[in-house]
Amino acid sequence: MILGSSGPALTADEISLYRDERPWGFILFARNCVEPAQITDLVAAMRDSVGRPDAPVLIDQEGGRVQRIRPPMLERYPSAAVLGDLYRADRDKGLRAAWLMSRLHAFDLMKFGINVDCLPVLDVPVEGASNVIGDRAYGFDPKTVSEMGQAAADGLKAGGMLPIMKHMPGHGRGMADSHHELPVVTASLAELEAHDFIPFVALRNELMAMSAHIVFTAVDTERRRRSPPGSSMRSSAAISALMVCSSPTIRR
Repeated sequence: MILGSSGPALTADEISLYRDERPWGFILFARNCVEPAQITDLVAAMRDSVGRPDAPVLIDQEGGRVQRIRPPMLERYPSAAVLGDLYRADRDKGLRAAWLMSRLHAFDLMKFGINVDCLPVLDVPVEGASNVIGDRAYGFDPKTVSEMGQAAADGLKAGGMLPIMKHMPGHGRGMADSHHELPVVTASLAELEAHDFIPFVALRNELMAMSAHIVFTAVDTERRRRSPPGSSMRSSAAISALMVCSSPTIRR
């Protein structure tokens, strides 16, 4: 279990809950990030509440429009789409830029004690898909997304952080924003395996993955709907990553 908190400091009720329930880790949102010293104190208080100085503390720090710690505390980094444009102009420069930006994320976040970044985004959007992914994607083809995603994951690890690949098994075909309604994807399994699943299979040796909130009619039978959306693909592709599910309060 990974828990968040309601504001910039833990309440007495939150401390009591954490001590009783002993969550595996914590996650920070923009509401938790007011100024640098406060973030450091909050992270330390979270770990102290469970008595584990190594408890994972996660954040969504992608760059672009998804960046929980924002200027002036940290630089505003470019979106994945901007990096993808560089990759298409010069593959080596694009890969280097993805690695460097993740390495900078690690440098920034480790100072606060944050040790897990929910990055890279491995979704491959299709024409007409919801803009919930949009410029958060490195491109519209699986090869670009796979290579840039691996470079981003490697940059985080080089800085001592754990990456979480998302949103497994792919949010690129979602025609609705899954923060507000449940998208239903009717593509065949063959189409999914030839497009959406490819980046996750390519990064199958990464340690953690975040699931998409999507129904895939090709694989989500009534029997399976209580399982994470990526569970079928994970079994068939020998993906052993720890699967996490995003919070219902993610937009707050």
